[in-house]
Amino acid sequence: MTKRNFLHLSGLVCGALLLAGPSVLAQDGKPDQRADARDIRRDRRDLKQDRKDIKTDKRNLRADTRDIRSDKKEVRQDIKNGQYKEARHDLRDLQKDERDLKKDRRDLKADKRDAHADHRDLRHDRKDLRRDRRK
Repeated sequence: MTKRNFLHLSGLVCGALLLAGPSVLAQDGKPDQRADARDIRRDRRDLKQDRKDIKTDKRNLRADTRDIRSDKKEVRQDIKNGQYKEARHDLRDLQKDERDLKKDRRDLKADKRDAHADHRDLRHDRKDLRRDRRK
């Protein structure tokens, strides 16, 4: 056998093993079930963290809304009393709180999107695990 034929034959054998290897491992279903169970645990942990983030973002939204309400009240009071320097300072605080509110809304939307994706992944992983157990 020449070196060229040997390399050609070894390439074919390696290719056949790569194609047949996963199907041989998946025959008993154990590696797939362990991987699905791991995915389920990971998705549940991610979902729990996303729910915690959503709760924190909602709390921040409420706090920022309260701050905005009080800053608006202070600005109106300062203008009414003729304290324009303090009113300008309160307006800066108001703008800062509005930026925080906008950022918190973005964070909340992103966390809800992540939670939805994790919930969907969890459903699919559970479905895959049930399917693999029936085999």
